[in-house]
Amino acid sequence: MPIEQQLAMKYMQALTSHNYNKLAQFYDRETVFFDRTAGRKYTGGTHILDFLRRAHKGVMEYRFNLEHMYNSGSLVVMIGSYYLKGPGEQFGKPGKIIEIAVSGVTCLELDTSKGRVKEHIDLIDYQTMADQLALQ
Repeated sequence: MPIEQQLAMKYMQALTSHNYNKLAQFYDRETVFFDRTAGRKYTGGTHILDFLRRAHKGVMEYRFNLEHMYNSGSLVVMIGSYYLKGPGEQFGKPGKIIEIAVSGVTCLELDTSKGRVKEHIDLIDYQTMADQLALQ
């Protein structure tokens, strides 16, 4: 496995396990986290980590099921699905535990010499998420 893909896998493991101390090592003040589908962009490790802590608050399970990965130099493209189980309050379902699984593509621009993520871009199927939430 190319070194870029190895670094991407380590990063995704830190992300999905809510290991914020490890995640901080991947970010610097110029790192960009962009959920392009949702139109949300955060720049700098501090702002990214603040966002992730809020987004993951109370989450019981979170994982990325990788289906395919490839890279072109320092750009790593990961195709799969995100699974989340957590409090319904964040999704307009107070008092419920919700489970969603949505397809997504995560693109990571990496700096392998420093072991850092320069840019994280997510493209998530939020329509499927809305459909799943409507049934819960």
